[in-house]
Amino acid sequence: MGRSKMMKVVQATSELVLALYVRVSTDRQADEGYSIEIQLEKLNAYAKTFSGVREVRHYIDDGYSGASLDRPQMGKLITDIEAGEITHVIVVKLDRLSRSQKDTLHLIEDILIPHNVAFISILESFNTDSAFGRAMVGILSVFAQLERENIFERTRGGMRKRVEDGYWPGGGRVPFGYNYDSHLGILVPNADAPKVRYIYQRYLDGASLQAIADELDLKYEKLVYNILTRKSNAGFITYNGEEFLGRHEAIIPLELYEKAMELFEARSNHKLVCKTPHLLTGIVRCGRCGAKMRYLKWGKAGYKLVCYSQQKSKPYLVRDPDCDNPSPWAEDVENGVIDTLFTVSKEHLEAAKQTANSMDPTILLNEKKAKLETKLRRLYDLYGEGGDDVLLTSIRETKDLLSELNVSIGQIDKQSHEKLRRAALNTVEHLENIRDTWSEMSTQEQRMVLASVIESITINGEYTDIRLKFGLNEVTG
Repeated sequence: MGRSKMMKVVQATSELVLALYVRVSTDRQADEGYSIEIQLEKLNAYAKTFSGVREVRHYIDDGYSGASLDRPQMGKLITDIEAGEITHVIVVKLDRLSRSQKDTLHLIEDILIPHNVAFISILESFNTDSAFGRAMVGILSVFAQLERENIFERTRGGMRKRVEDGYWPGGGRVPFGYNYDSHLGILVPNADAPKVRYIYQRYLDGASLQAIADELDLKYEKLVYNILTRKSNAGFITYNGEEFLGRHEAIIPLELYEKAMELFEARSNHKLVCKTPHLLTGIVRCGRCGAKMRYLKWGKAGYKLVCYSQQKSKPYLVRDPDCDNPSPWAEDVENGVIDTLFTVSKEHLEAAKQTANSMDPTILLNEKKAKLETKLRRLYDLYGEGGDDVLLTSIRETKDLLSELNVSIGQIDKQSHEKLRRAALNTVEHLENIRDTWSEMSTQEQRMVLASVIESITINGEYTDIRLKFGLNEVTG
């Protein structure tokens, strides 16, 4: 641990400006003796013990959690401190300032002490004018953090019991087609419920997600996907990757939901097979911002692969408006992909067969889960440094994928094991014969083969990363 930045505060003036900070997050806290009025009474009485006071200021955050510093009056207090207008910050109790150890030490070491401001907590009987007080800040902030984590654990345990009993967990966004009845603790179908039924029926009739979105005047197809894949529509509650039977009324029968999911899986397996003359449509991603890349006509010279973040035709696909990834010639990338498929050795294929026959699907799924968890931690770090809506969307999408993956891991059985084994062997079979049959295939048939053997294609400048399924090999060009 590095050296503490704490130092003894030396007041530069006898004209003191006292900042009395008050926070209460819930009515329950008020009932337990932390009401705004009680805190102000204690703080004002304590302020009268000072001499040479020029001004007493009140900063009151009513209804804000101590888990974050994102509070209006806390922000104003920090601004006034940095402007050199405050000499003392006084609270009734340390956890009124913050329940986060990290935030408490940030306020003390990075805000208060560098600006020569003393911090005093009445009930803990210390202030940062003394070495003992500065040591106590670190110790007590640890206990404040511990209490916050204990509250979280108790809340999470109570939430799980609530879900097990079939009640909606509350908080967050209510699923489309429902309202939340806080009195009963359950979801109640609303006027949009018929739209939910319509989505399932149209999807089973063969309509695409985008077509359904257009028919219902929804902003983009992702909304239809979110509605379609929510099992809450069939009367279930998904919580931390587990499913529970809910007490709420189902909008659709479970059988209809399962049919839609079977069709969705089948379409996903063949999603690359669409009417397009381009070989790689839908499977190439930008290595700089993560957006998809599209074919774009480049005069008479041919086509280039261009990051969607650099195109404004579909704003919801933009990941980074400032993405500067160069656009390679599509033909060059296509040739690189074909060469990669042609150069997989017989030794690799034989090893892949042996792996397929002995593979445990839970290992693959857990590896994918670990990668998603790493990605989620990285996204949280980036959002913490300077959050924006794009990062928030990525975080939500990654959490959704993790939730789905947890469900899949929990449902692994012999049947799914065998299904995964057959898929791996099918990939090997395609690669074994690809050199002899490729030239005889139509573009659509070639695209179907690519869908079965390629995990991903990522372009970053002149670097192209082509990854084949089931760990066959990794080739870069």
